Amino acid sequence: MAQDIAWQKSTFSSGGDSADCVELAALGGAVLLRESDAPTQVLSASPTELAAFVRHIRAEVATCA
Repeated sequence: MAQDIAWQKSTFSSGGDSADCVELAALGGAVLLRESDAPTQVLSASPTELAAFVRHIRAEVATCA
């Protein structure tokens, strides 16, 4: 991926132990994801796939609370 990609990091990830986090970027019709401490490993998903993943994680977290 030789293009300049505008990665976005959550404001919850600034400072302290939370400096390493998941970063997101949009490229064409895809959403790219990477972990800031392993920036060369990039996953790609459609917005629909990412939304389904987030819904699944939220449901799992809700059942554990």
